[in-house]
Amino acid sequence: MPYRTSASHWLRVLVVTGAICAAGSASALGATQNDQTQFSVTAGSLLFSTVPALPTLSGVALNGQAQATTTQMTNFAVADATGSGSGWDVTVAGVTGTGNSAVFKQYCPTGGGCGADPQGYVTGGATLAANSLTLDSAGASFVAQNGSTGTAPTLQCSSACNVDSANAVKVASAAVNAGMGTWLTSAFTSSSLSLATPTTLKLLSNGEVYRLNIVWTLSTGP
Repeated sequence: MPYRTSASHWLRVLVVTGAICAAGSASALGATQNDQTQFSVTAGSLLFSTVPALPTLSGVALNGQAQATTTQMTNFAVADATGSGSGWDVTVAGVTGTGNSAVFKQYCPTGGGCGADPQGYVTGGATLAANSLTLDSAGASFVAQNGSTGTAPTLQCSSACNVDSANAVKVASAAVNAGMGTWLTSAFTSSSLSLATPTTLKLLSNGEVYRLNIVWTLSTGP
């Protein structure tokens, strides 16, 4: 006898098949959701993270000749956290005005005075000519610190720069988009600071010394 399929049987088959197809379609499509995130940036400062500081210079032993006495320059570091990429400069200049001297001058360091001289620069005291102290950065460079990357700043005194002058002298700089982050100088030689003294250099008494005042300035712009 031929097999007969009733209408109700076909209806059940269609319903089941449709349900399976619907489930398969949903699984294939999955689900998507648009999303986003963002962050803002706040500018920091441009500053010396390690301030420049001239060391105490080597003493001069008179020998009847003009001399060049050398000392090693100490390292300094610049931190540029401005995020501007504007670059920066470091300059040095002698300080003038009351209680200061832009050149080496006779100075009494003792609170109670030095003989007849009170503490401070001696009025009419011995001096050295301007530009007696020079900085030579040949062989030295800036080294990246704290994960800093990008173009390094540069030292400018591969030909010796004058330190003891009332006119500002550029000793380091970062070009536009350079020197961002923190950078420390390295590898100043043992003779990077040189003091030239003449045969007419006077011996000072009562604990007095030759002293000068300088200022290091860090400013924006190459």
